[in-house]
Amino acid sequence: MYLLKFTFAILILTTGVQLFYYLWYYLAVALFKSPEASSDKPPVSVIICARNEAENLDNFLPAVLKQDYPDYEVIVVNDCSEDNTDDILGKYLSEYSHLKISSINKDPKFTHSKKLAQLVGIKAAKNELLLFTDADCKPESNLWIAAMASKFTADTGFVLGYGGYFQKNGLLNAFIRYDCMTIAMQYFGMAIRKMPYMGVGRNLAYKRSIFFENKGYGAYNHLASGDDDLFVNGNATADNTAVEFSHNSHTRSVPAATLKDFFKQKCRHMTTAGYYKSRDKFALLTEPISRMLFYAALVVLLINRFLLPYVLACFGLRLCVQLITLILVGKKLNEQKIVLISLLFDVFSPIINSVFYICKPSRKSGVAKWK
Repeated sequence: MYLLKFTFAILILTTGVQLFYYLWYYLAVALFKSPEASSDKPPVSVIICARNEAENLDNFLPAVLKQDYPDYEVIVVNDCSEDNTDDILGKYLSEYSHLKISSINKDPKFTHSKKLAQLVGIKAAKNELLLFTDADCKPESNLWIAAMASKFTADTGFVLGYGGYFQKNGLLNAFIRYDCMTIAMQYFGMAIRKMPYMGVGRNLAYKRSIFFENKGYGAYNHLASGDDDLFVNGNATADNTAVEFSHNSHTRSVPAATLKDFFKQKCRHMTTAGYYKSRDKFALLTEPISRMLFYAALVVLLINRFLLPYVLACFGLRLCVQLITLILVGKKLNEQKIVLISLLFDVFSPIINSVFYICKPSRKSGVAKWK
């Protein structure tokens, strides 16, 4: 009996923690009303790093080059590509005067992460506002640059955007899109609540001066990942960070096609988690741990039929708040089709992400290949 009472206390506590995250952070995304956008259209440098991305560049680069924006350049860093990337870029170079190419030649004695390619692109940029995306990303509209740039003011150093994934058939694709949406729900919500902790390189903007004033990637340069989230984590503040997730500002990326590819991608991303600020690590760990404890306590109490009406009330309350939040956020991020299946993934994702974290490359692995 005492064990069941203790389990019930855990259920009550974790229900409270879960409701706090949904009502304070996640619902903030759904209810967020963006401040009036600036009418100024400052010049922008779009930076894309590409390694063996000929097909993706051919498919998606035109959408970047055809943006409805008066003054912007597109810098593609061709990083040691061994496919026909040069031919594809040459084709567009002759057609678009605002396209610039920087190349890094392969050296068998020297390996490097994506950060070197990013640095080359940043140094080549002539404008203060830098907008980053990937070679396998496509802007959702021709107003992508305009939407992201409109959030910059004199005090704004970072603009966090949404980079979703293309919809495909299959459970893996649904989970990838769920994972992407819930991570965005986290970093947007925390940024809105003045706790910015990360952004995604698929859709991220910041000022060039911030990069150099803070000595670039600094202590994290040896990591394969972190050019986006760790840079934001180390330099974004409550006062210099804005969010932009209107539909015009979205990008869509090619998702991992196989479980093996997704596993490798997530494990690589997990290498940055240990470098977050202590405050952010606490906030990010508390939610999934409380969720696992919530479901574990729920199962134990349901099996033993202990205080069943109260147990069902806790479950029902969390479910209602969760479903309403997911529906509203799904509309904001244009991810309505994965709302219902998200309820299933909600149960298992903390365990899956724990596996990714355990299997992440060691810190001694150095500058691993980024492609």
